[in-house]
Amino acid sequence: MTEQILERVAGYEGWFNTLFEEYLDTLSERLDAPSFSRFTPECLRLLRELSLRGGKRMRVVLLHEAARLVTDEPVKGLEAAALSIELLQTHGLVHDDLIDDSPTRRGGPSTYYAYRERFPGRPQAALGLTVLAGDLALALSLQVLLEARVPVAVRQAMAEVQTRAAADTFVGQIVDLERDFAAAPGEEILHSVADYKSARYSILAPLQLGLLAAGEHPALFEKELREYARLVGISGQMRDDYLDLFGDASVMGKPTGTDIRDGKHSYMASALLAAVDDAERRVVEAALGDPSCPPETIAAVREIGERRGVPDRMRADMRRCAERATEVAAGWRSRWREEAVTFFEHVPLWSVNRTS
Repeated sequence: MTEQILERVAGYEGWFNTLFEEYLDTLSERLDAPSFSRFTPECLRLLRELSLRGGKRMRVVLLHEAARLVTDEPVKGLEAAALSIELLQTHGLVHDDLIDDSPTRRGGPSTYYAYRERFPGRPQAALGLTVLAGDLALALSLQVLLEARVPVAVRQAMAEVQTRAAADTFVGQIVDLERDFAAAPGEEILHSVADYKSARYSILAPLQLGLLAAGEHPALFEKELREYARLVGISGQMRDDYLDLFGDASVMGKPTGTDIRDGKHSYMASALLAAVDDAERRVVEAALGDPSCPPETIAAVREIGERRGVPDRMRADMRRCAERATEVAAGWRSRWREEAVTFFEHVPLWSVNRTS
């Protein structure tokens, strides 16, 4: 992205981190919980820690730039929409870590493992409290929209966007788990999982919310907004899957091969299995789904992929997808503001060029 765009991105991030911290610090005063409860404040503390522990805030950036498609004047409702987007993200992180049995998130303990440590002899309580913490974040993400100081019609439309985004994400989680039961999921299944699980709430919903807040009617442009979000989501997921095996662990801050050990039938696994011969396939399939797979085996799988040209093919595929998204955004010039359209043209290639 250009230096000017990066400055705007940094500004949105700083603005939102301050807003989010203030919201979370006063949440206990506004939440109707019984005074005797010790678990409720603890739940809020864990949600606060997770929510403020890193994160690129790109959803917030997309929200603001979507409003800038319409106007460069201040827009009411963006604070509530930004909080809603990131609270829904917090919900997803809590539940993702439970589903994946992940001990860490963003350099600290996951909510699930924090509860497991808190209640070592009560595994069902730890599980239940984790689920409820995620559910609370989801409820709060809708509540902030219902309390937004915008016209009733805008408030209702925003809540409908987030409700649909949440439902689509839950379906995405279901089909993501279902995908890993298939021996060899096809490209359309992989694309569909990426669309439902991430693109709709991470890209489409911020676009729709920003346009709504700015007085636009996103339903009029539903098809092209969905196509843009889908393409960016797919190319971004391809990049995540690529980095999991072919990325630099020191840059990413986590080891490579996690998806292999978890048995995820990702874009990367699909590309590997399509490229290998029989002997190499046995190595890859033995590693896929083996939680105790040693680093040496992951390195061997990576070497097989590199020898077969898998990284180059994956990079080419994700770039083609990103370029198609850029073409969709370029078509917005006749309708919306040049500066913001340029931003959305840059997003797809940024998503595939990042290194972590």
